[in-house]
Amino acid sequence: MLDPEDFIEERGGNPQKIKESQKRRGDSVELVDEIITLWKGSRAAQYDVDQTGTEINSLQKQIGQRKKAKEDAEDLLLQKNQLQTQKISKEEIVASKRDTLQQKVRLVGNYVHDTVPISNDEANNEIVKKWAPEGFDPSQKPGLSHHEVLWRLDGYDPVRGVKLVGHRGYALTGYGYFLNMALINYGVEFLFLKGYTPNQPPFFLDRDQMAKTAQLSQFDEELYRVSEGGSNSESDRYLIATSEQPLSCLHSGEWLQPSQLPIKYAGYSTCFRKEAGSHGRDAWGVFRVHQFEKVEQFILCKPDDSWQHFDDMIAISEEFYKSLGLPYRVVSIVSGALNNAAAKKYDLEAYFPFQAEYKELVSCSNCTTYQTRELEIRYGIKKAKTVVGGGRKEYVHALNATLCATERTMCGLLENFQTEDGLAVPEVLRKYIPGQPSFIPFVKEAPGKEMALSVRENKR
Repeated sequence: MLDPEDFIEERGGNPQKIKESQKRRGDSVELVDEIITLWKGSRAAQYDVDQTGTEINSLQKQIGQRKKAKEDAEDLLLQKNQLQTQKISKEEIVASKRDTLQQKVRLVGNYVHDTVPISNDEANNEIVKKWAPEGFDPSQKPGLSHHEVLWRLDGYDPVRGVKLVGHRGYALTGYGYFLNMALINYGVEFLFLKGYTPNQPPFFLDRDQMAKTAQLSQFDEELYRVSEGGSNSESDRYLIATSEQPLSCLHSGEWLQPSQLPIKYAGYSTCFRKEAGSHGRDAWGVFRVHQFEKVEQFILCKPDDSWQHFDDMIAISEEFYKSLGLPYRVVSIVSGALNNAAAKKYDLEAYFPFQAEYKELVSCSNCTTYQTRELEIRYGIKKAKTVVGGGRKEYVHALNATLCATERTMCGLLENFQTEDGLAVPEVLRKYIPGQPSFIPFVKEAPGKEMALSVRENKR
């Protein structure tokens, strides 16, 4: 979230800058004025509390003086008790106003970076660069889609998966399982050699922690809730949609010094998403499913270094996909499609030749202080309030970037490396697969009626 004082000019804020950012996002500008009004109301209510406190202190002194003079102070004690009751009531009003203010501030997105393309239509995403291996010919369409290749390799069982959990259910089997594990192991090792610390965090968070790192809209649209019974129980947990969520919470409430930064995690986890409303070809196979594995880059850094880390993280993802031999492009996401936390986001999209289109495999975002302020991950040496700028808290910057959502990346490999007889295995993955095969042959015929029924079920 933004600092509430960023909305207040007399506190050094710039509400006009926030309004301009909101315009770029296509979000409410009026919300900024509403927040300013709420801040002033909260401040006035706090002033009323402080004044009542001053009156109570004054009465306490008078009571002390009367008692010292052995005079009756019952009338003053009565006034004091009445004021204390009023103060409690006024403090409750302040707490309510602050809570309302905080809720409204959380609805305002991060400052959109000046280099982000301004549009509400993702068709206007800016292509930053393209890469393809030597000999790549986009006009050559293979005979099978990724899910058909995986079926013929006997690499997954969508029919029984759907029977177990409903739409988008699947089980990875045989070489499908080994390919997925190869991507996990290669991805984690790849980041480890780049200086990242592997971290497998918990796969669920309690509500308070999740609320600090996920947008409120995600709770209903994306996240699965695990409950021990009842509604909104304090024991409720939320399954993570990405390891970024628990990784961002790891250092909540901590005060990090420059010597401790950057902190670079190679997060690995199973991820769970409702994927409500997604349909069509993206529902084929294991491309867009409710449960998948992902290797994630996550960095906490000094504020002045975050844009360099942003460039480095997307470059690392590019290097990873070049090593796999997958053709891709990098696009800068338009302002209207940014999630609230991101100041800027790049996507890396791989080319899927059967569908003749690019599909997202990587998202790389600089969230600056948007998450760390909510999580209270402070930065730097403590400053006295008398020092210029000392009254303002400083926070580390947080960035995240997918390295590899393994099932989805596997789909790209299946389409790009299929042959008439099977699948050519990218060289970098071979050592992670039993027997280190360079080629995996088809062992099943093309999908029949049973598979078609499963695909239709997955579209529901």
